[in-house]
Amino acid sequence: MKLLAFAASNSRASINKSLVIYASSLVENAEVDLIDLNDYEMPIYSSDRENESGIPQLAQNFYDKISQADAVMISFAEHNGSYTAAYKNLFDWASRIDMKVYQNKPMVLLATSPGPGGAASVLAAAKGSAPYFGMDVRADLSIGKFYDEFDMEKGALTHAAS
Repeated sequence: MKLLAFAASNSRASINKSLVIYASSLVENAEVDLIDLNDYEMPIYSSDRENESGIPQLAQNFYDKISQADAVMISFAEHNGSYTAAYKNLFDWASRIDMKVYQNKPMVLLATSPGPGGAASVLAAAKGSAPYFGMDVRADLSIGKFYDEFDMEKGALTHAAS
């Protein structure tokens, strides 16, 4: 199985990237394709830009990565209760190719934050809109107090969180 995995964050020190790396490593017999949103940085979406220049190739590349995967795993960072600007922009561009961006792929949605909420607001938003964007959500997990629940040296959840 080919698993596409990424953190919906462009932070180089993303705790959501640590989480998605760990979680994807638990999927037996999976060939994990871990992508970085920094490799998909594009101008901020606007209909004017789309009309003038079309859809950027990077949006098509992202869409194609999803097409090539058997399943997708995303760990959402939360900025002010919502998606990060980096993820939302990439998603907005990709949705212009096909509103069903995730192409009905089986998905696992994760979220974490340093605080007790565990980025639950953004996870709820993603789950709530999943049917509109072709997400076949099979499981989801929010982890609050990330630094208490994840051993950064081992790159794994601690006994308390497992």
